[in-house]
Amino acid sequence: MSNVFVSIIIVTTGRKDYLEPCLESLKAQVNTTQEVNIIYTLPENISYCEALNRGIAKSKADYILCLNDDVRLDKNFINEALVGFSINENIGMVSGKILRRDGVTIDSTGLFLMPWRTVKERGYNTLDKGQYQKEEYVFGVNGAVAFYRRKMLEDIKVGSEYFDNDFRFFYEDLDISWRAQRHGWKAYYMPKAVAYHVRGGTARKQKGLYKKRAFRYLINDDLQSDLIKNRYLAMIKNESLLGFILHIPFILFYDIAFYVSLLFYKPRLFKNIFLNMRYFKSAFRKRKICSQ
Repeated sequence: MSNVFVSIIIVTTGRKDYLEPCLESLKAQVNTTQEVNIIYTLPENISYCEALNRGIAKSKADYILCLNDDVRLDKNFINEALVGFSINENIGMVSGKILRRDGVTIDSTGLFLMPWRTVKERGYNTLDKGQYQKEEYVFGVNGAVAFYRRKMLEDIKVGSEYFDNDFRFFYEDLDISWRAQRHGWKAYYMPKAVAYHVRGGTARKQKGLYKKRAFRYLINDDLQSDLIKNRYLAMIKNESLLGFILHIPFILFYDIAFYVSLLFYKPRLFKNIFLNMRYFKSAFRKRKICSQ
């Protein structure tokens, strides 16, 4: 699938040490025709989801690659990833092998939905020893390097929103992957499509980079509140009744442990959690629209 026209959406705060290497890696791509839309979240202070929606609305290609600015791509990334879309017309998302900047630590080889309804980044924080070299179906794709088929995005959007603006930051990749699965779309993993990501570079301060638990490390209260809220929004919008019944013991166990922990290290967030419940009504409304 060489020379396929691809739209690339880069969301950035304008940090040159991230954005410039990202753009250089795009220029180095082999046999691709690209349209690059750079969406700045500052000075307007728009959310990550809103920035992506603006970029996608401006784009023209049948394949859309959404990138964080703290990502660099191997020169063959786009060509290798595009092969995944040709395997089956129902493949609407493709994930490559996402490594850390050290080139040996895995950041993600695809998203998977956990029983307690959080997201698992397969291979996260382990050394790449070739254990994920098999092309295969996965549940979804990591939002830092997310390749989508436009037809899928148009099929699952709600109003003008491809990504749910209520999510702002975090779990937006789980929501769109889960929503796509409910509409019959699939995600596929292509190990030869390699990218390099600074984990936490977009949302955290320098001291918090690569820390295992983003919730606890140097993101502000608003972002932490989004992280909590969006897990519930994803469940409200996408979980089936049977799925909820089967998984409620895991969900309750997770929630009890989490909120007990929260009492000790960030009790002030309970106010934000309560206020964010106003988003639940919107999530139920969007679920109804998606089910029609």
